[in-house]
Amino acid sequence: MTPEKKIGTEDVIINEVKLILAEKRTSLSTMRTGIAVLVLPLSVLSVLIAFSKYYDVMRVVQLLVPLLVIIAGLVFLGSYLIIRSIVQIHRHDRLILKLKQEHSRIAEFLD
Repeated sequence: MTPEKKIGTEDVIINEVKLILAEKRTSLSTMRTGIAVLVLPLSVLSVLIAFSKYYDVMRVVQLLVPLLVIIAGLVFLGSYLIIRSIVQIHRHDRLILKLKQEHSRIAEFLD
């Protein structure tokens, strides 16, 4: 392989790693969003429990049931986003490890 082709191949590999790292940052951002979505229902429930002595549950049940359904949906969505991003992050780490093993010359730059 000529030096020009070798340099071109290394450039392609470096660009692949950059792309994988960009996707990994996106997955981390998705995880951050999932954590924020998951914390919101917990905050709402904390406020409801803290002020529960000021209202009668049977009188406001028509408001609490839809609120609890929305909270359950947000918990599900937040959990889904977090789990999905963790799976994606592990996938990106495996791809980077594979590139490091296949191209040992570039492995010193990927740590």
